[in-house]
Amino acid sequence: MWQQFQPALGEPADWLGDWHPLVEQLGSANGLGALGDLSAAMRATPVHDLPSLCNFLVAYQQKILLPLELPAIQRAFDHTSRHEVRELISFDRELADEPALQSFAGASRRIGQTELLKLRPLRDERIIRRYLDAVDRREAHAWHTLVYGLTLSLYSLPLRQGLLGYGYQTTRGFIYAAAKPLQLSELSCRTLLEELCGNLPAAVAQLIAQRPVTA
Repeated sequence: MWQQFQPALGEPADWLGDWHPLVEQLGSANGLGALGDLSAAMRATPVHDLPSLCNFLVAYQQKILLPLELPAIQRAFDHTSRHEVRELISFDRELADEPALQSFAGASRRIGQTELLKLRPLRDERIIRRYLDAVDRREAHAWHTLVYGLTLSLYSLPLRQGLLGYGYQTTRGFIYAAAKPLQLSELSCRTLLEELCGNLPAAVAQLIAQRPVTA
């Protein structure tokens, strides 16, 4: 089960790094404090031990990852695949009004804009050029999930594999950010990761099955 959820070397999830962008703002010294802030935003139990970390991660999956982040990645992937630039930019603006994302909007935009700039050599791609221009004019935000989905599509990488890789890495990032202050063993981290990621293949399969059929 452990190997099933590890992204293979070279997968598109690698450009996000080992840590989810939300985790990057935690910092080694203030990790639990920041996790506590996010827990409060999601109305989860403050993180102070292994059970509360588990509660936090379950809340994150149920309120952020599964209903918001993975669908956003998929929608960006589909808009890019269909060369729907205006629709992608419009969706980008919609996400700015999503209350559940406000507590880490800054981190999302920072990572997304950084990664979008790395695609600047591909400016011959119309969607990259127009999306970059919209961000430069502050008419779009370049959320990290949208840039991730766009990247999957541009490089013709499998959507299912990309969604699984993203879900795995976000969960792993939060676990290992809390591992040191909570003094969690490697076995505890791996066991928790396996348990939490057990639902991802079915959730991703359902999400993909619900995609609108286009002519």
